[in-house]
Amino acid sequence: MDTTKQDSLAIAEILEQLYFKGLYEGDINLLRELFNPGTLLFGDVNGQPYAKTLEEYLEGVANRVSPKDYGTVFKGKIIAIDVINTIAMAKVNLKMYTFNYYDLLTFHKLNGKWVIVNKALTNVNE
Repeated sequence: MDTTKQDSLAIAEILEQLYFKGLYEGDINLLRELFNPGTLLFGDVNGQPYAKTLEEYLEGVANRVSPKDYGTVFKGKIIAIDVINTIAMAKVNLKMYTFNYYDLLTFHKLNGKWVIVNKALTNVNE
């Protein structure tokens, strides 16, 4: 198996075990494990600009009722993963609460570990 395929599988596993699970459960420790400390998040939610540092984002996750505790629908889906050397992009769809998010996650392999270094997001009406 070539490295690109192995890396794509590793990123898929990270998304399933850390990203989706962390968001569903509201577990910022899982999310903190996945994000590089300097990560910035940009996008729009319901047409309103969204810009946060990682710490602002994690604080928001920590202070909301998680989808698990809220008892709401949560579905995370990996749409695509593209790996080139030590960088990668993942496109995912998250359905939670009343939102239908699309996230573009930029990964970088640092010290042998894939971490998110940037997140762009938008909410799309279905």
